[in-house]
Amino acid sequence: MTPAAKRIRLYRQHPEQMVLEQFGVTPDRWQLAGLQAFADPSKQRISFQACAGPGKTAELAWCIWNFMLCYGDKGEHPKGAAVSITSDNLNDNLWPELAKWQGRSPLFREVFTWNRERIAAKDHPETWFFSARSWPKSATPEEQGKTLSGLHSKFVLAVVDESGAIPVTVLRAAEQALSNCEFGKILQAGNPISLEGMLYEAATKLAHQWTIIRITGDPDDPDRSPRIDLEWAKAQIATYGRENPWVMPYILGKFPPSSLNALLGPEEVREAMERTLPADAYSWAQARIGVDVARYGDDRTCLFPRQGKRAFKPTVMRHARDSAVSTDIATAILALQQEHGAESVIMDATGGWAAGASDVLRASGHPPVNVQFHKPGLDLRYKNRRAELYFTGAEWVKAGGWLPNVPELIGEASAATYTFVNGQFQMEPKDQIKIRLGRSPDIWEAFLLTFGLPEMKAKKPKAQWQRQPEHWTG
Repeated sequence: MTPAAKRIRLYRQHPEQMVLEQFGVTPDRWQLAGLQAFADPSKQRISFQACAGPGKTAELAWCIWNFMLCYGDKGEHPKGAAVSITSDNLNDNLWPELAKWQGRSPLFREVFTWNRERIAAKDHPETWFFSARSWPKSATPEEQGKTLSGLHSKFVLAVVDESGAIPVTVLRAAEQALSNCEFGKILQAGNPISLEGMLYEAATKLAHQWTIIRITGDPDDPDRSPRIDLEWAKAQIATYGRENPWVMPYILGKFPPSSLNALLGPEEVREAMERTLPADAYSWAQARIGVDVARYGDDRTCLFPRQGKRAFKPTVMRHARDSAVSTDIATAILALQQEHGAESVIMDATGGWAAGASDVLRASGHPPVNVQFHKPGLDLRYKNRRAELYFTGAEWVKAGGWLPNVPELIGEASAATYTFVNGQFQMEPKDQIKIRLGRSPDIWEAFLLTFGLPEMKAKKPKAQWQRQPEHWTG
């Protein structure tokens, strides 16, 4: 292997080394995390959810140059394209940024050309390129969505700058490029200013598919961007407050609350997943398992263990047609019950879907607690048990509960909205959440079922535990 080939391989595996050697810059901590994610072929979608001014445009430029230099094969050259919220934004920000870094590197000046529409390899300009694309100001979301269509290669990169207000249709077109490639990436970067569009979609509904790099200027965050003036950030927070809808996206790098009638925002759920607690903060409490049994179609059966302030990784099951569903569910529950020392199993008995598994558990001497979501709430402020459990679960998160790192929870927990009718809170129907989310919130509702009983100390006397199912059945 030639020295040049060794250097390219090094840059492919460690883009930060390319940035250091070619551009003379040591990346910030968050930039290093983004470059490492870019080098990982398994992380095809990377979203930079940023406060204002941390250097995200430079990060995008470094990734683009790394892609152009390090990827390709005999007869197969890298192809990519970038869009932004407007053509002026692309022309005035990302595209000059590419020229700036090329100007610092003799290697990139020797190998590539740059003009206002594309950068390209000098020896293969027709097939080895990265282009600037845009849409007319009058374009509909559907027309905007076609802008990134037509990228076909074994090595593909789609970049969306200032994606905070760009419609999801652009994301769907970019996904086409990933369908048949050896190395493919979608990068987006923007301020979390809108509760619609690509950036929000990646942070909520599609969080399980995306690597989220959140960049903050929060004075209290040790990983804050050093490019955000510390005293300025403190002054803005002191003046307007941390919950101000301008402070949240532009200084903290967070989305503002999902809506006035949502119980949780995506940032609250994400923070709960990043939280850690000492064992003595939750080990005193009774461990229990919430079980949401699949009803039909593509719904999932979910088993969610929780003990006090800590929730553990759920088990998600899909059932083959004509399989022993009830026995399979009961067997999984008993195994999880033994693993966590769970004293209570709380099942959603609405509609009778859990009846089979419940019967198997009861026959094995482990009777579950049955909760019916449609029955009246124990607290008269809530129309039914479902609303009561949704509010209880949200209060648990806000009070410092520790959720497991399950990206699907971000969308499921922040999707539901509530209304106040005739003096009672009620949640929107599950079917409506499913339409908007693209799936049923099965995992989150399994977690909520763990609140079907009041909190108790661990290791309740056996006789008292056995009386619970009859007393607490909704």
